[in-house]
Amino acid sequence: MDEADLDALLRAGHVRRERELRERFDRSLPFGDTLGDRWDRAARLGFGSEASIYDSAIVLGDVRVGAHTWIGPFTVLDGSGGGLEIGAWCSISAGVHLYTHDTVLWALSAGIQPRRTAPVAIGDCCYIGSQSVVSAGVTIGTQCVVGANSFVDEEVPDRTVVAGSPARPIGRVEGDGPEVRVVFD
Repeated sequence: MDEADLDALLRAGHVRRERELRERFDRSLPFGDTLGDRWDRAARLGFGSEASIYDSAIVLGDVRVGAHTWIGPFTVLDGSGGGLEIGAWCSISAGVHLYTHDTVLWALSAGIQPRRTAPVAIGDCCYIGSQSVVSAGVTIGTQCVVGANSFVDEEVPDRTVVAGSPARPIGRVEGDGPEVRVVFD
């Protein structure tokens, strides 16, 4: 099989799979996300049972993810600076970046200072909104909500809703199971 035949075969497979996804789920995805199996990738990475992660997500270093957690497209999971732990039943939305290191002082000092590293932990049953950034050293408790486009640079206590840049508390999570609700201050 020559290069042109392989190209045609890949295109045909992509078109077929895209048609299937449009019919079944009313969606169109990037090439890698179309061909890959999100649950299989999560299993290969050692994530918890029934976790899923899109092909377009970047995984660096020591990353641990609990069962039933959904990792959306175009996310960055950086465990290279001390480990990243995400609990079970979490939703990490599209474009979220979770960092365990930064190079701010390294850049400002012309390489004299080292990069800063610190682990990040996210508890069970958390929702991290699209395009949010969590910086090195942050712990987010259980049953927390981070609003879209937030920059989280401080600890988030259990059952807290935060939003903004920098993220600040704007509400809380009350109740459990079918009675769970988000209450804004």
